[in-house]
Amino acid sequence: MAERVSDPDFMETLARGLAVLRCFGEKQQPMTIAQASHETGLSRASVRRCLHTLTQLGYAAQEGANYMLRPKTLALGYAYLSSNTLVAKAQPILEQLRDELHESCSLGVIEEDEVYYVARAESSRIISIALRAGSRLPLYATSMGRVLLAGLPKEERDAYFRKTKLVPLTPHTVTDRRRLEAILDQVAEEGFALVDQELEVSLRSIAVPVIGRKGVTASINIGTQADRVTAAELRTRYLPVLRRGARDLSAMGSF
Repeated sequence: MAERVSDPDFMETLARGLAVLRCFGEKQQPMTIAQASHETGLSRASVRRCLHTLTQLGYAAQEGANYMLRPKTLALGYAYLSSNTLVAKAQPILEQLRDELHESCSLGVIEEDEVYYVARAESSRIISIALRAGSRLPLYATSMGRVLLAGLPKEERDAYFRKTKLVPLTPHTVTDRRRLEAILDQVAEEGFALVDQELEVSLRSIAVPVIGRKGVTASINIGTQADRVTAAELRTRYLPVLRRGARDLSAMGSF
C-alpha cells in the first residue's frame, strides 16, 4: 500500500487497518497474519498490530494462528446501507423484480474502478458466482459495469481504460479497447447492456441504468444461467420488466 507522505492529514495507520479488514471480505475465510500480509502488501508486523487492535476492539477474534471477523463488523457496512437513500429505495424494487422474473436482481454503483454490489434480492436458484452486497466485479466484463461505464463522461471513461488491465476472464471476454468502446457507445444509445458468458462461462446478465440528479447513478441487473435463458429472451422478456423497475427507482429521485 502506497504511503501518502504528501498529505499531512492522511492517517496511514487507519488506512492499514481498513486494508486488513477488507482482505477478509475478499478471501471469505479465516486468515493468518502471513496470509493477510500477502493479501494487503503490508508487513507482518503492521498486520499483527492491526489484528491485535481489531481484536481488542471486538471486530476480530483469534483462534490459534487464525483470525476471523466478528459480528460487530456488520455495523460498519450497515451504517452505509441504512443511511443511503438509493439503497433503501431500491431494495423493495429489487425484491419485486425477483418475484416477477424469478431471478436474482442486483443494484450496483462505481467505486474504485469496479462495480460494487450495494443491494441484492436473491432468488432460490443457484449460480456459480456467489454475490451479495459488498461484492466487487470488473466494470468491463459485467452488464452493470458496462452500463455505468457508458454513463461516464468521455474523459473519465478514457482514464479508466488507461489504468485498467483488460484480462480475459473466459474465452468470450471482450478485451480489445476499441471493441469495448464501440459496445459502450451502443449501450449508451440503447439503454441496456447484455453480457453473455464474458464474466463466467454459463452466466448471462442484462442491466439498465438508474438515473439520478447527475445522470447515470447506478445500474440494476439480473443474472441467469445460459442453459436456461437465451440472450434473445433476456431482451424480449426480461428487459422490459427491468426497465420498468429502473424507471420506478429513478422517479423517486433524491440521489
